[in-house]
Amino acid sequence: MAELATIARPYAEALFRATGPTPPRELADQLDALAQVTSLQELRQFADNPKIEPEAVYQVVVGALMSVKLSSPVQNLLRMVIDNSRLAAMPEIAVQYRALVNEQSGVSDATVYSAFPIDGTQLADVVGSLEKRFNRKLNANVVVEPQLIGGIRVVVGDEVLDTSVKARLEQMRAALTA
Repeated sequence: MAELATIARPYAEALFRATGPTPPRELADQLDALAQVTSLQELRQFADNPKIEPEAVYQVVVGALMSVKLSSPVQNLLRMVIDNSRLAAMPEIAVQYRALVNEQSGVSDATVYSAFPIDGTQLADVVGSLEKRFNRKLNANVVVEPQLIGGIRVVVGDEVLDTSVKARLEQMRAALTA
C-alpha cells in the first residue's frame, strides 16, 4: 500500500539517522517484534478508540512484547507513532528501516522456502551458493513449505530462484498442454 509506505518512510529514516553511522541490527529485530504486535487487529481497534489515552496504548504494546526489551530510540519512535495515530504504519516502518540498514551494510534479506527443514551446516552451504548466484551478502530466513515436494525457492527482493520439484512439475505440465 503506497499510502502506508509514504507515512512510514519519514519515521524509518528518522530512526535510522538517530542511531548514528552504524545502526545496530538489534533495532531492526525490535521493530520486527513491534510490527508483529501492532499488526493485530484487536490492538489497532483498542488504539483507535478516542477514549483511550496514548500512554495506555503504549503500555499495552510494551506489555505485549514480554520477552523483547526495547531500546530508548525504539521506545521514542513507538511513543511518537502512537501520539500521531500512526500505529497501523509500524509494520511498514520496520520493513523500511531494515531496508535502510541492509542498504548501508550491503546485505539483502533472502527468504528460502524449502520442503524440509534446513540445518545450520546445510544452510551455510546454501547461503554460500546463493551469495555467489545473487552476487551479494544475504541474511537468510528459512520457511518450510511441504507443498514444494523437494528443492528450494528463494526470494531476494524482487528476484526469485525456484528450483523446487513443484515448479518443475508445473513447467512440464505447461509444456505438455501447450
